[in-house]
Amino acid sequence: MNIFKPNSTGLSWLMALVFSVLVAGCGGGGEGRAPILGTGGIAVLVPTVTAVAPVNNATGVAINAVLVAAFSTDMAATSITASTFTLACPTTAIAGTVTYASASRSATFSPNAALPAGVTCTATITTGAMDTQGVPLGSNFVWSFKTALTADTTRPGVTSTVPATTTPGPTTGVASNTAISAVFTEDISPATISATSFLVTCPAPCVAPSGSVSYVVGSRTAMFTPTAPLAAGTNYTVTITSAVTDLAGNALAGNQAPLPGASNYVWTFLTSGPIAPANISVLSTNPAANASGVCTNATINATFSLPSGSRLDPSTVNSTTFTVKGPPPVPISVTAASVVVDAASGRIATFTPISALTAGTTYTATLKGGASGVKDLAVPGNVLANDFIWTFTASGTCQPPATGGPGPVSLGSASSFGTFGGSAGTTNQGLLTIINGDLGTTAVSTAVTGFHDAGPGCTYTETPLNVGTVNGKIYTAAPPPTPACPSEGNATTFAIATLARGDALAAYNALVAQPGGPDPGAGNLGSLTLAPGVYTAASGSFLIRGGNLTLDAQGNANAVWVFQMATTLTVGGPGAAFPQSVTLANGAQAKNVFWQVGSAATINAGGGGTMVGTIISQAGVAISTAGNVTIVTLNGRALSLGASVTMVNTVINVPAP
Repeated sequence: MNIFKPNSTGLSWLMALVFSVLVAGCGGGGEGRAPILGTGGIAVLVPTVTAVAPVNNATGVAINAVLVAAFSTDMAATSITASTFTLACPTTAIAGTVTYASASRSATFSPNAALPAGVTCTATITTGAMDTQGVPLGSNFVWSFKTALTADTTRPGVTSTVPATTTPGPTTGVASNTAISAVFTEDISPATISATSFLVTCPAPCVAPSGSVSYVVGSRTAMFTPTAPLAAGTNYTVTITSAVTDLAGNALAGNQAPLPGASNYVWTFLTSGPIAPANISVLSTNPAANASGVCTNATINATFSLPSGSRLDPSTVNSTTFTVKGPPPVPISVTAASVVVDAASGRIATFTPISALTAGTTYTATLKGGASGVKDLAVPGNVLANDFIWTFTASGTCQPPATGGPGPVSLGSASSFGTFGGSAGTTNQGLLTIINGDLGTTAVSTAVTGFHDAGPGCTYTETPLNVGTVNGKIYTAAPPPTPACPSEGNATTFAIATLARGDALAAYNALVAQPGGPDPGAGNLGSLTLAPGVYTAASGSFLIRGGNLTLDAQGNANAVWVFQMATTLTVGGPGAAFPQSVTLANGAQAKNVFWQVGSAATINAGGGGTMVGTIISQAGVAISTAGNVTIVTLNGRALSLGASVTMVNTVINVPAP
């Protein structure tokens, strides 16, 4: 590609001078496409990295993963190379192939071989990366992550769609002036999202709509944006094919065939007329306007008010449209590790600084309005009428805001496990159990019954009535399961299981060490709505009975809940009836909910209901009971340090990082 750069010598000199003033800290390029004065008074906009996968400081990254970085603007493909996008683990350079996908404005680094296990890797995108106008990143963008001990064999799935998926469908009353999107359970390889893997069709005489297909890194969202509104009163079918893969190359687990096979994800909807345009608005922010005492490691969130059923267009939320700056006279821009839309609600934009804020400094956050600002998924998108601006002050005392709650707890190598049966194993009954993650125990392979895994295809004592799918791998001690499966039940899988149990124990101890909090329901959390925080059972046990528990993040997508109990956790009842659920509201995420259980946990013994969060117990977890066919869903993990985990017709979805 030829790049036209007028008066390049003078421009480079002036840009270097301005960069020395505007760019600070580790990471890339200031606020995004920030205007600076170029030759002849022309504003030059500086590109930035707006999101990466794996995220900065991630742990448990699969050794067969590729790396992806998204940019704030179109980049010159010829400048995205193995010399401008590099990886070292920990200091040894990793050889790989680098490609650029213009539709998603993303670069992919594909290692030539598996990454070394259990080490910290550092990725760098240098200032040699330039946009299509020849303007380079303002500074090198650097981020780090720690690898796992194993490869990723878990297939990605679809967690939500716009329009919504209904069974059997079609979903009715869908506005004809909407874009179409799907959010995935994990990061997807942008190169696999295309006009041939994301299809929108309609029956003749209707003509399939034309439009653009894109993928938004960080928000894990694929989008089809029609060139014009869809036809009213028409049935449309959306197909995302199994050509879509995650960063480790695992093909999509859709809704057209059972695991372990890959399949397409298909849904249908019926359009009504268009919805009239309406401006979107900012409902709340975190930190709040004029807040003081904000943690220096805080993230900055904004929750939007949107038309019913809509979501933010994640492609319009980046380091150009969401900026954070220090005070005058020279407002230093804060470098973002990522600027993304939450996958759960699609209403919360989050700016995560790549390094800590400065104590005592007042910062100004701006969400850009107007035609080039933040939009929703309408066609054309509804916009903020004006820029939304607020300020807050970081504090050395680092008092979290009221909605901040405790900090996150690291699960280390245990993070990929949907269930862990301590030293006693895991048992399944029924035909409907799916673990979207790994399964482990430090016991021998015969302690795992009623399962097979989707990767190597190893079977663990299944019967015609007890068949459970692990959409990942199974890690046990020797000997291997029968019939012979040499890739599992050996010294390597035992070592991985042992490390995972150790990391789960460390997380359990970290949860115990959290300062105790209130018991707002005298032991019963049913029918309560709780803000982020630590909650401690006064009597030693917690119930969720007589109503669902709602966890309200109040707009903070990073809000954390910790529930401490010296003895038991019981969800549902009394007895084996009346299932209860945990509901997430206003940006709450399953990955940020933790249940520290001193003895055993019993989850909806009568079947049904949805539990949320990571349960770490000393003495086992029981989900449903024999004979129940109504599925219990756990969006989280069931990790037992000692006794076994037992389940009946249970679906476990390991939260994305």
